Order: sequence, then C-alpha cells, then structure tokens
Amino acid sequence: MTLGVDADHGTGRMKKVAVFGNAGGGKSTLARHLAEFTRLPLYPLDRIQYRAGGGEVPHEEYLKTHAALVLREEWIIDGFGCVASAWERFAAADTLIYVDLPLLTHGRWVTKRLVKGFFVTPEGWPENSPMWSSTLYSYRVLWLCHCHLTPRYRQLVREAAASKRVHHWRSPAQIHSFLEGVKQEHLGRPGAAQ
Repeated sequence: MTLGVDADHGTGRMKKVAVFGNAGGGKSTLARHLAEFTRLPLYPLDRIQYRAGGGEVPHEEYLKTHAALVLREEWIIDGFGCVASAWERFAAADTLIYVDLPLLTHGRWVTKRLVKGFFVTPEGWPENSPMWSSTLYSYRVLWLCHCHLTPRYRQLVREAAASKRVHHWRSPAQIHSFLEGVKQEHLGRPGAAQ
C-alpha cells in the first residue's frame, strides 16, 4: 500500500527518507538500493549506534550524531536507534518508508541473515559484529516491536500521509516494485545509477 505518493507536498523529489520497520525486513537492502538509484547519502543507524565488533556508542554521542544528520539537506536513514531519535527523524523526513511484512517473514529473514552473516557482514552492520548475540537480540526485538512499535508505526503512516510521501510495504513484491519504479524514474538523470 502506498499512501500520499501522488501528492506533491511542496518538496519535489524525495530528499530526506526514513526507512523503518521490524528487524529482518530487508530495510538495509532496500535503503542501499534506494541510495544507489537516487544518489542520496545513506546512513545506516547500526553503523552510527555501534562500533566495529558490536560495542555500543555512548547514547549521548549517538543522539548528537543523529541530530546532526537530520539537519542535513539530503539523507536516507535506515533503522530505529531509539524512540526519541526515531520520532525526530520521522518528523524531519519528507518521505517515510515503512517495511511491515508478516511477523513470520521477519523471523525467517533474521535467520537468513544469521546464516549469510557467517560469510559476509550483514547489510548496514559494523564490521565484526557478533552474529550470535545480535541475532538473539533480533529475535527478542521481533515480538517486542510487533506488539509495541508496529501499532504506533501504522498510526504514524496513516497520519503522515497528509503531509509526506508515505510508502507502507506489506510484501517483498511491493518493495521490489517500488525499487523498480524508483530505478526507472532516475534512469537518465545526471549521475544516476545505470
């Protein structure tokens, strides 16, 4: 379901994009492709909130870095961070992309990420991230997010559709179709990915 994409809310093309949703939904892959096609700078929050090896950045340092990012003219920010920074980002964004796949799909994709993570660092993760503990954390987050954040996210996208571009994706096919559309829209633009 796409909401608010036909209205030009006075912003022209997307410049500030928040990509969010539950763990394991393919947000980082979507954000990477979107950045490639639009040439907007990409900021995966896992790389801002965590150091190489998985150590957490002090919370105040993370908040300061995040606040500076949302003031920039253009960005794609992928991830959650914390409630305060997420809602700050959603308010600053001109485009919201909410990945809201079935809970079982999120769970399968967390498992797929674990298996692939033995061979290559997952999309958007800091180098040498601890796969086992990170995956166990993702499994815990799945249910918590589903129960507590998913209802708030759904309300957010309903309300924001009046003033922002809102994309609420509920299937991998919708994500793929959206990315193909963005790719086609940006082909032929100076500096666009071919």
